[in-house]
Amino acid sequence: MREKALKQSNFIYWASGIVSICGIIFEVLFGALGSYILGDGVKQYTLTISLFLTGMGIGASISEKIGKNLLVTFVYIEFLVALLGGFSSFIMFGITAFSPEGTDALFLYLITLTIGTLTGVELPVLIRKANEIGVSLNRSTARVLFSDYAGGLIGGLLFVFLLRPQLGMVKTAFLVGCINLSVAIIVLGLFRKEIKRIGIHLIIGLLIGILLLLGLLFGEEMAFSFEQKLYKDPIIYMDESQYQKIVVTKDESDIRLYLNGGLQFSSIDEHRYHEVLVHPTMAQATKRDSVLVLGGGDGIAAKEVLKYEDVKQITLVDLDPAVTQLATSNPYLLKLNNNSLSNSRVNVINQDAFQFLEQSTEWFDVIIVDLPDPNDESLNKLYTKEFYSLARNHLLPGGAMMVQATSPVFAREVYWTISKTIESTGLEIENLHVDVPSFGNWGFVMASRSEITIEDLAITVPTYFLTTKVLGTLTTFGKDEDDQMIKNGTPLELKPNTMINPTLIEIYEKSWKYY
Repeated sequence: MREKALKQSNFIYWASGIVSICGIIFEVLFGALGSYILGDGVKQYTLTISLFLTGMGIGASISEKIGKNLLVTFVYIEFLVALLGGFSSFIMFGITAFSPEGTDALFLYLITLTIGTLTGVELPVLIRKANEIGVSLNRSTARVLFSDYAGGLIGGLLFVFLLRPQLGMVKTAFLVGCINLSVAIIVLGLFRKEIKRIGIHLIIGLLIGILLLLGLLFGEEMAFSFEQKLYKDPIIYMDESQYQKIVVTKDESDIRLYLNGGLQFSSIDEHRYHEVLVHPTMAQATKRDSVLVLGGGDGIAAKEVLKYEDVKQITLVDLDPAVTQLATSNPYLLKLNNNSLSNSRVNVINQDAFQFLEQSTEWFDVIIVDLPDPNDESLNKLYTKEFYSLARNHLLPGGAMMVQATSPVFAREVYWTISKTIESTGLEIENLHVDVPSFGNWGFVMASRSEITIEDLAITVPTYFLTTKVLGTLTTFGKDEDDQMIKNGTPLELKPNTMINPTLIEIYEKSWKYY
């Protein structure tokens, strides 16, 4: 009898660790879903963590009202977590594709609160059951809580380093749901003598298991068809790396790359963007021996730089190896970038751009900053005075830098805040913008240690769009896109974006709200 009680209590400790692992995986999964589909990763992770913890508090309060049938209660909690959590990602993609705007956010926050509430009921029930078996309350509480906290760490590590990169968000949810269901089934078997009508419980568990297995086998394919609705053209490549979701679409001759749902380029008009990004800066620099490209993992900016025979070395720093690998293997991207990343003059480094600038001792004649827009904390860091100061410190005398700076039409205040931030480092600047049909009107900020005179610059390499004459027209801004902004009847005073005061994220979110 004592041996049986020991076996049961030990399983309860294991069960608390396992369900904790599942709970933390669902928690961070919901944050990842929000970040990918709704944007602003910090906001979504903050909301999901807050809602999940609030739910756990509600669940703990509800657990007080459970007086009998602790094991059956626990089993059905696991059934619900398995079913709702397992189908959460699948349903989220379906809602995003077919339902009105805002429905996806409402669903995400409701499912987060619900799973959090169910998770909050689990632990008190397990602690009380361990106490019923004969383990002292203090001892059972301490052991169950230890298993819970340790499981939280394991769950987070599993999601970041294994589940998300290997299985993706849909399969991960179904797999974790299967684990929750397995715990419930084991409880039914281990405590079968204490549980009435066990056959009915097992049949219900079996039906949920069949649904989860079907989801595990076919859910991702169906979710892919849902996600296709989010993109204008057919998806020909999709991958979920450690850092982001990578999608390539194709419609006739138009190839498009999306990172976390954000368009990076269209092959129809990318030349307008990349020629303005690269060639004015190359013309401004007094020499072009060494060029640094921050971002630009698709290799197209590097292709433009390679047009200059006097360039000896291009250092391209892009965080995600999955992107640079795609750029060296996908036939469509290879055609677009002319296999630039395999050129002997190009050195690819997969590292955070901020980290690279902090650690590197190299100096460069030209720096090209082609990074995603500042829509979360991690990207905002790359649009701060601190970041641009680091870049300035790696710029040789006579050197020049170009920064993609979003749209002065759609995100007017964002563009001019980035410009003000770069100027605050002491560099001379020039503002440029160009119409890119797939993006709209897009802005760039060129910076140099010496004065920039656009009229003195010449485009000397083959281009599809940019000429010396056209270059001079890119510095003229209309009244609805210049830096003379009025707010509540008062001229708007722009302040540099810094790591201590990251104002750009909020400005960016408000600016792009209706686009």
